[in-house]
Amino acid sequence: MKTESIQHSKGSWSKMKRKLLNLKKGADGFHSDFSVNVTPDRSERRKSCSDDGRYAVVPEELSEEWLTNDDIGRSRQEKVDLSMFVGTWNVGGNCPNKDLDVKDWLKTSSPADIYVIGFQEIVPLNAGNVLGAENKSPAVKWLSLIHEALNTNPQLPHNYNPIPTVDHHQSTPTPKPRASFSDLLSLEDELGHEEFQRIFNNDVSSPLSEINNPETTLNPGFSLVASKQMVGIFLCIFIRNDLRRYVSELKVSCVGRGIMGYLGNKGSISISVTLHRTTFCFVCTHLASGEKEGDEFKRNSDVTEILKKTRFSRSFRTLGKLVPPGNILGHEKIIWLGDLNYRLSSTSDDVHEILQRNDWQALLEKDQLKMEQKAGRIFKGWEEGEICFAPTYKYVMNSDRYVAQTSTPKEKRRTPAWCDRILWKGEGLKQMSYVRGESKFSDHRPVNSLFSVQVNLPPNENRDNFKDPNTRSSQLPVCVAKGQDQELLISKTTSCIESTPRLLGDAKKFSK
Repeated sequence: MKTESIQHSKGSWSKMKRKLLNLKKGADGFHSDFSVNVTPDRSERRKSCSDDGRYAVVPEELSEEWLTNDDIGRSRQEKVDLSMFVGTWNVGGNCPNKDLDVKDWLKTSSPADIYVIGFQEIVPLNAGNVLGAENKSPAVKWLSLIHEALNTNPQLPHNYNPIPTVDHHQSTPTPKPRASFSDLLSLEDELGHEEFQRIFNNDVSSPLSEINNPETTLNPGFSLVASKQMVGIFLCIFIRNDLRRYVSELKVSCVGRGIMGYLGNKGSISISVTLHRTTFCFVCTHLASGEKEGDEFKRNSDVTEILKKTRFSRSFRTLGKLVPPGNILGHEKIIWLGDLNYRLSSTSDDVHEILQRNDWQALLEKDQLKMEQKAGRIFKGWEEGEICFAPTYKYVMNSDRYVAQTSTPKEKRRTPAWCDRILWKGEGLKQMSYVRGESKFSDHRPVNSLFSVQVNLPPNENRDNFKDPNTRSSQLPVCVAKGQDQELLISKTTSCIESTPRLLGDAKKFSK
């Protein structure tokens, strides 16, 4: 009886806390441009096949790929390299207007295949926004700006094979202008002379051969994989259209670390996603602010709690498929981005002198994040690229001057710091660049990084299939003629039975 009373009081407190703190159910929901396999269903996806019951349905876990292939699990793991842009920006509660140009920030030396973009303070962190209904208007505007920037004036990805597109509303296609000689020279510079010659002379299916084809386009296009907002924190992921079908197991988890340790004015949004057979986790955070002595330990605590409390819903185990991790550290590749808010352990006067000399290395010796990481108190085993840019915070609005360099009484004299950071963990991640943008839209400067990412392909899928949007591997339940399904099952089962004596023999040895 006492136990029931305790459980009832716990349940009542949980409901009250959720109501008081404006914690809504369905916090793991997200927006996406396309349908993604979020939680695999053990039931058959295809309920019927064809005429009069002459065909049988083979469930997904016993699909044709498993039934007919004796080499699954023994073939060499194929990999492919993709490029990934990661950007973070604290926009200081400013709502973008349609004239704001984000193309310079998203532009990289070579086009990316995946874009991971995180924001902090997309709305002012006042009581109305923290306690009231979520203001989604700024998020919609940011998505629109990013989508437009990624899908206009496209560049050619290094491994892109264009997807044929036909305009069904136009009976006679409008011919595209022929590529000029200067366009070909630019493409030669992008691809290199040897690759350019090979494609130009031999490969009629290459991107170059599609330039004058009215039914194809050089623009791969990008779609929104997922976007999620928690008060002022906002995370969105875009991917090349021809890679969309390889995305699965998309899940979201939010952790509030603000007021009372629960509210979303500080905290994290984490998105878990599987691209082919590689699991990714992207963690966008806004950690505790403050530059008083000891405030760094609050930020350390935020990181610890985010790692501990972030949980992704578990999926059913399906033969031949990976089980997605339930926490952050279980993923193969992890990106942690955001306004981490770590400051410099120094006085403003001391920093001002070093700023005059642009001696970033001297300032970085006072960087709290590096000091805490070196002491082993936080981010053990994580990596960050070399910082060769000026502190990103805090600037006078619409200015190149730090607040510490001005005597304006209305502004807090914040010591400049590298608050905005990108870290990573996992093999097969190589950072190609780590830079900051120069937009004066906020009192923070945006930061971005370009990564080369190694992705694992399924056992029987090679690199060409990964790049060719017209080649698909069978991942769904398949229809086979009745009788054939039994033959396949018997053949595969016999193969499994014949391989068990050795395993049973080993087990008996251990049991003795």
